[in-house]
Amino acid sequence: MEVEFHTVDVFTDRAFAGNQVAVVPDATGLTGAQMQAIAAEFGYSATAYVLPPHDRGSLARVRVFTPRCEVPFAGQPSVGTAFVLGRLGRAHGRPAGLRMVFEAKAGPVLVELMRDGAKLTGAAVRAPLPLELGPEVAPEAVALCAGLACSDICTEHHAPVVASVGVPFVLAELRDMTALARARPCAEAFAVHMPLGFAKGLHLYVRNGAGDRRLSARTFAPLHGIGEDSATGSANAALAGLLATLAASPTRKVALSLAVSQGEATGRPGLIEVSAKRLDGAPVQVWIKGHCAPVMRGQVRVPEQ
Repeated sequence: MEVEFHTVDVFTDRAFAGNQVAVVPDATGLTGAQMQAIAAEFGYSATAYVLPPHDRGSLARVRVFTPRCEVPFAGQPSVGTAFVLGRLGRAHGRPAGLRMVFEAKAGPVLVELMRDGAKLTGAAVRAPLPLELGPEVAPEAVALCAGLACSDICTEHHAPVVASVGVPFVLAELRDMTALARARPCAEAFAVHMPLGFAKGLHLYVRNGAGDRRLSARTFAPLHGIGEDSATGSANAALAGLLATLAASPTRKVALSLAVSQGEATGRPGLIEVSAKRLDGAPVQVWIKGHCAPVMRGQVRVPEQ
């Protein structure tokens, strides 16, 4: 059995930068075990599989796998899948327009394609769930997982905390770029303090000025087989939601836009644009936006079960 695949570099406008995603535009007939095996073979932080939708109002159902397990949502493969289907112009016989809806395990994902004239350049996706905050995490635990000193963790704006717009991450602010550059994931500490089921990974960030709207970030998810992720849409989306929540009040509407640089440490620089809105106590809704560059296409030979 052979299936077609495309690879895309996401959150960049050039190949061999940003974050890699593999997209299988027709995963009909593949089992979950086969999808997991293909994802492990690619070794990318995410591989996306496109299936016929359950709902007539959706273009497709999308399943996302890391090298080790399935996740209910991820920003980078959602952007990359939208880009691939936009270039193909179809999904399972349905036309792919400039606006479409994907069915993810976390919920419906609204997609808007980006164009420069007639050229398709990327996509923006709305996270399937509003921001949900989980428990705070001790700075000491973050320091152990990231190979840092406790004094490197900044708690002036918020304590390290679990946050999710479809998949949970521990979000922690660091004091400066030097600390961010020194961070190294420790899988043994993750197994103790951030096990699977608690959070997908640890997202570290530093404010770079410009009204705190430009950030630098790194994401570690060693228990998912991802030592360091080059650019992480869902983690940065949760971060935008958190910062919007901190800036909001019961009588104040908040609209927050961030530009997050990520991937320099892996040699694959990318730029993730995220925006969050909160209206008078309503849940925070978040959008993830990025450019894409096509890289490869081909066939995967899948052994029979």
